[in-house]
Amino acid sequence: MRYNIDIMQRENQDIATNNFFLWRFIVQNMPVLLFLLLAAGGMMATYFFFTPAANGQASAVVLPDRQVILSGPIFKLLPARAVIQRFAQSLPPTRIAIISGHMNNDAGAVCDDGLTEAQVNLDIALRVAEQLRERGVRVLIFAEFDPRLTNFSGDALISIHADSCNYVNDLATGFKISPSPISDSETLYNCVESEYEAATGMTFHANTITPDMADYHAFRELAVGTPAIIIETGFMNLDREMLTVNAEKPATGIANGILCFLGER
Repeated sequence: MRYNIDIMQRENQDIATNNFFLWRFIVQNMPVLLFLLLAAGGMMATYFFFTPAANGQASAVVLPDRQVILSGPIFKLLPARAVIQRFAQSLPPTRIAIISGHMNNDAGAVCDDGLTEAQVNLDIALRVAEQLRERGVRVLIFAEFDPRLTNFSGDALISIHADSCNYVNDLATGFKISPSPISDSETLYNCVESEYEAATGMTFHANTITPDMADYHAFRELAVGTPAIIIETGFMNLDREMLTVNAEKPATGIANGILCFLGER
């Protein structure tokens, strides 16, 4: 009987010892056990969150034309193609430059009563600019040797001058135009010639172009490709009334010639 009691006591002691070590292990490893418990909970939550519907079928993507059920993403390689703009790119604003001959340099030709070519040129240049601006054209007025001429790039440049105030003969009347030999200026040349003659009724002298007009300094200063002409609007002797009293007519002829060149006439 006592033997059985001793066995039972030893068993109780062993159980108590084992329980002690178990709790000691739990207490010592409590952070690890908590981490494992939280990790297991997170995994279970993730599993149930992404589990398919109760019917056991995965969500399907139905193509409207083929009615094909898909169980995964579609990857389709597309051929390379050029990007097409949604809207056409807007063009830069029209920009016309007008040189007022001899401005800020010298008087040019001078008449006996003091009328100067520079005055005649500026009056006509301002009138041309006003008419063009009324049509929405951006106009810049340059001096004879304006620093802005260097590499100037615009739709066109027109240099306005007038011929001598001295009487030569009765044929010293009419206008002259010389185009730039460096850029394609034929269209501008033809438009201004036609419109100027129509507006003023003056005679065009094609065969009296001077070397200074043919090799006008501004032609060499502009950016390559800028159309340019120089016009002698008339003689300050026999054409004086047209160039002063009726200056609106020469201005209209030049302005209309520019609009013709721009395709607006």
